[in-house]
Amino acid sequence: TQWSRPMEVTTLTSGWTNEALLEEVLGGPWQVPSPLADTRAIDREDWRQRITPSLKQGGFNEVAFCRVDARDADALIDRTIEEYARLGLRFRWTVTPGAEPADLPERLARRGFGRVEIRGMARDLAPIETASRATVELVDTSTVDELSDVMAEGWSMDPAPLRPLHRAMVERAPDRYRLFLVREGRVPVGVGGYAAAPRSAYQMGAVVLPAFRGRGHYPALVAARLADGAARGIALATSQAREETSAPILERLGFVTVCRFPSFTSPSP
Repeated sequence: TQWSRPMEVTTLTSGWTNEALLEEVLGGPWQVPSPLADTRAIDREDWRQRITPSLKQGGFNEVAFCRVDARDADALIDRTIEEYARLGLRFRWTVTPGAEPADLPERLARRGFGRVEIRGMARDLAPIETASRATVELVDTSTVDELSDVMAEGWSMDPAPLRPLHRAMVERAPDRYRLFLVREGRVPVGVGGYAAAPRSAYQMGAVVLPAFRGRGHYPALVAARLADGAARGIALATSQAREETSAPILERLGFVTVCRFPSFTSPSP
């Protein structure tokens, strides 16, 4: 594996080794191709990167792994920033276990990148009991625009660039990307999805609108996604969860922490 041993790994009772868990948490999402035709992916032992010109505010624009000599790091960082800026794209740079040089986080911070702390997490797909009275439905072409609108509202984003992305997931890659909508009555109040790698289901894009939080809807979204993955024969759920938001919720739902690392978001181009 390209990942060095992380500082923290907890083995699940389902028989996964520490190394296999780490590979699924960090490498699993990269086994799921982008649904968008303009995504360009670079995947080497020392570098993982995606560039998607049609998504200006993120999403499939990222450096997911970097291992470079310290003497060459500044030039590489500046070239990468310029590459995305030339296309008018924001992107994220995750400094996962095994990344080099060791001071890569400090170099990114000096260039104005915003930092958040991430926990790589995993759980088997045993059922979850939730108290939510809402309904969770699998999104199709008739409801995909609703999902985009709720996600945009939850994240304070423009929904316009999300719609073609989500439509591509539903129409072109429904086996790879599974999207879900949670409703109170008929009102859509939250969304979530997962990307299906060969051995794991990478949890992504979950948000509940602020006025409807604290009612069990986020756990209901997790439970629905795990049940859907289990029905398809997937053995493991993974997440790269923010320490301050979703990680504590997932921990209460049985996810264990596999590794910790920072993720950086570029300044606006």
